[in-house]
Amino acid sequence: MKKRVPVSEIMSRDLVTLTTADDLVYAEELFKKNRIRHIPVVATDKIVGMLSYTDLLRISFADAVDEHEESVDTMVYNMFTISQVMARDVVSVTSQTTIKEVAQFLASKDFHALPVVDNGKLVGIVTTTDLINYLLDLY
Repeated sequence: MKKRVPVSEIMSRDLVTLTTADDLVYAEELFKKNRIRHIPVVATDKIVGMLSYTDLLRISFADAVDEHEESVDTMVYNMFTISQVMARDVVSVTSQTTIKEVAQFLASKDFHALPVVDNGKLVGIVTTTDLINYLLDLY
């Protein structure tokens, strides 16, 4: 098995992001349209939070809505802002952090995605799915 492989080898670079000015209806649409579970919240290129699909599920009955359905019941979403729902204390890694270090970190925490930040700028995101796919490619 390869050692010291940087996370830049497996991270997603084609980022879907939100701002605090966006609303939760739009966030829900992005989650479903892109079939993702984590979206960094940014101000310019700087990360200010992380919104997960689980965060939305906590405040709504979104799991009762078909994933492929385009319309969303917006009543609950209009009661909250992205700033109120997102995680603010975001832990990040650099693109040179090793895949092993990322795997060890995610295995010990209650979240499943890490933003990748170089020189204060968001450059990617790595998820547990990225790690699993990497391992599958090795075998």
